[in-house]
Amino acid sequence: MALPDRVPRGLVVGKFCPLHLGHERLIEFASTRCRQLLVIGWSQPGFAGYSAARREHWLRARFPQATIVVLDDARLAAMCEQQGVAVRKLPQDTDSEQVQRAFTAWLCVMLFGGPVQAVFTGEDYGDGFAAALAQHFNAPVQHHRLERSTDIGQASGTELRADPHAHRHSLSGSVYADHVQRVAFIGGESTGKSTLARVLAERLGTAWVPEFGRTLWEQQGGELRAQDLLRIAATQPQHEDQAAPHAHRWLFCDTTPLVTLGYSGWMFGTAPEPLQRAAARAYDLLFLCAPDIPFEQDGTRVGEDFRLRQHAWYLQQLQARGVEYVLLEGDLETRIARVQCELVKRADHRFSVVPHL
Repeated sequence: MALPDRVPRGLVVGKFCPLHLGHERLIEFASTRCRQLLVIGWSQPGFAGYSAARREHWLRARFPQATIVVLDDARLAAMCEQQGVAVRKLPQDTDSEQVQRAFTAWLCVMLFGGPVQAVFTGEDYGDGFAAALAQHFNAPVQHHRLERSTDIGQASGTELRADPHAHRHSLSGSVYADHVQRVAFIGGESTGKSTLARVLAERLGTAWVPEFGRTLWEQQGGELRAQDLLRIAATQPQHEDQAAPHAHRWLFCDTTPLVTLGYSGWMFGTAPEPLQRAAARAYDLLFLCAPDIPFEQDGTRVGEDFRLRQHAWYLQQLQARGVEYVLLEGDLETRIARVQCELVKRADHRFSVVPHL
């Protein structure tokens, strides 16, 4: 089947709060029908957490070939000033279609290189949208409609904002990953970090990230060099980012780069700047496992005195860095109950604090 003739420039407009698979199908549809695709997003006053930067990141990551601009008033003002155009405000979501369409035409002409020859929508309003743009441009504008039959089962933006986890099938993995809270466990050796991460993931039906440092140590026959710790600090977050799209609501992480920084000091007496920067990685919840459970010597651990020294170092570091944490004490079930209590407190948190890649 031959592709339709491609127009020079096409336009997709949306709120993208959040970017969902229905949006993505429309953008893919548009991409095959124009040589240059302009995707513009705005929502005023918008929705808490769905910043212009976050939505633009989603769009750019999914559609690097398109021209992507997501606006808020500050971004719009900066673009106007940069191009010597009088600053204006975004229209409100409650403004009329006439106001919205006139603003879209103004954006195209004044800020985004001129008229478009086609608009792409999945709605009946697209005919009127194209006609209004044609009037403003004094040039023809086509409407290409994507049939809604492709969106069967697609959750709406309202449904996704209410509960993205219940409707994750309507989001790409990379977008859903932003909604996954990263929960990390640190502590001295033999304090139950790995067991907690694994058991909680099993009980809550989600993913967990094992400690890469131990994996590498085993692969190298029980030997680590100073440069290996830089690799560990870089690889552990990569494994977290790879696991997040496959998690559900929570991602449990066995250790953080702060632990790697600690081992750099304990093993080699060093604290290189790259490790210092890596150790600042944020987590949505951080649990410090207390050394109040029996020490188990598995043939790889230093000893109980070292475990106590590690715990004291973590306390000092967390306090010095102003990092919030929860101390886990008691047996496994007591600790699991405390973690679940803290998870409930964060149930309404929409996005992870972990920065975008």
